[in-house]
Amino acid sequence: MQRIDPDHHDGTSDATPGGTPDKRRPGELGFAVILLAASLFLLWEAYGIAGFDKLSSAGAIPMAASLAMVVSAALVALRTGRLPLDRAETLMRDILPVRVILFAGLLVGYGLLLRPLGFLPTSALFLIVAVKLLAHRGWLWTVGISLISLLVIWLIFRIVFSVLMPAGIVPEAEVVQFFRALMSGGEK
Repeated sequence: MQRIDPDHHDGTSDATPGGTPDKRRPGELGFAVILLAASLFLLWEAYGIAGFDKLSSAGAIPMAASLAMVVSAALVALRTGRLPLDRAETLMRDILPVRVILFAGLLVGYGLLLRPLGFLPTSALFLIVAVKLLAHRGWLWTVGISLISLLVIWLIFRIVFSVLMPAGIVPEAEVVQFFRALMSGGEK
């Protein structure tokens, strides 16, 4: 059995947060600075709604909320920056391993391909790649499990719950109509 170091996140479980309160984990300061930058951007966007016109203007609540975010993010970044770096951990091994980066890229690709290709081909590609990377099984098993899973998901959401999904290159509505007509015996 693999030994789990209680002071070091070894990636064995999401329930094992790792780190110590008196040290900064790799990438923690960068994340805090990104949060601060995003909060400043949101404050700027909120200011663009109505400026400092009136306390009851349309942009008052967004500006107050984004200002609270800026103050909180600045405090977190300041506190994080004062902590010494934990040299026992590395960014690539403990915080952002290759598998996490790969799946983030897959999700971005899924989002980009969903509209032009549609739900069925994009989801099939995503599931096949994801199952192959995670299961390390043969192609027949991988494609079979992926397509069966996609069929079950599609039947539940498209047929049972009538959720509209991006059609893309597959004439999904015509296929559904064909089977509905077949089930009703050709009656309209």
